[in-house]
Amino acid sequence: MIGALLVGVAAQSSLLLAALVVYRFTLPDRAVGQLAGLGAGALIAAAAFQLVPEAQASLGNLEIGIWLLVGAFVYVVADTLVERRFGTSGAMGIVVGNIVDALPESLIFGIQMVAGLVSPALAVSVWVSNIPQALPPAADMRASGWPARKQILLWGSVVVAAGVFSAIGYGVADAVGSVNGARLAALTTGALVAMLTTSMIPFAYQKGRIAAGVWAVVGFGFTLAAS
Repeated sequence: MIGALLVGVAAQSSLLLAALVVYRFTLPDRAVGQLAGLGAGALIAAAAFQLVPEAQASLGNLEIGIWLLVGAFVYVVADTLVERRFGTSGAMGIVVGNIVDALPESLIFGIQMVAGLVSPALAVSVWVSNIPQALPPAADMRASGWPARKQILLWGSVVVAAGVFSAIGYGVADAVGSVNGARLAALTTGALVAMLTTSMIPFAYQKGRIAAGVWAVVGFGFTLAAS
C-alpha cells in the first residue's frame, strides 16, 4: 500500500512542479494559451485511447454512458461551487478539472497495481501530460496575484490526496479482489470532456488564439504515440 501511495504522489507531482515554475519564469499569455492547447489535445487522446478502452473492457455502452454523465455532473457541481467562491476564472475551472482527473486516476493506479498492470510508460505519460495541464492555470493565478505559498498549498494538497487515493484503490482491490477501474475510467472521461468544453479549450483559444489548435494536435499526437 505504501508503494501505491508513492506511485500516486510521483505520478501527480508534476502538478506542483508546474506551479513552482511560473514563479521562476514569466510566461507570455500566448505561450500560456498554447500550453493549454497542448494539454487539451493530450487529454482528448488520453480519454480516447486510455480511459475509454479501460471502461469498454468490462462495461457495456449504456453503463459507460451513465458513468460519463456522472463524471460530467461531478465536474459541473464542483466547478459551480468554485465559481461561487473564486469567481468565473477559467483558470480555476481547469484546476477543478485537474483534481477531478487526478483523484480517480490515482484510484485506478492503485487498483491496477494489485493486478500488476501499471506500466512505467503509463505513469511517465501521466506525469508529462500534467505539466501543460497545470502550467496555464498556475500562470494565470500568479498573474491574478496568488502568492507562491498559496499555490504550493493548493497543488501540494492535490498531489498528497492523489497518493492517498492510490493507496485506497490498492487497499480496496487487495481486500475485495474483483474490483476494477472501469467505472472510474468512464467517470473521469465524462469529467474531462465537461472540463475541456467549458474551461480548458476556451481558455486556450482566448490566450493562444489560432495556434492553440495546432498545439492541441501536437498534444494529441504525442499521447497517441505513448498509448
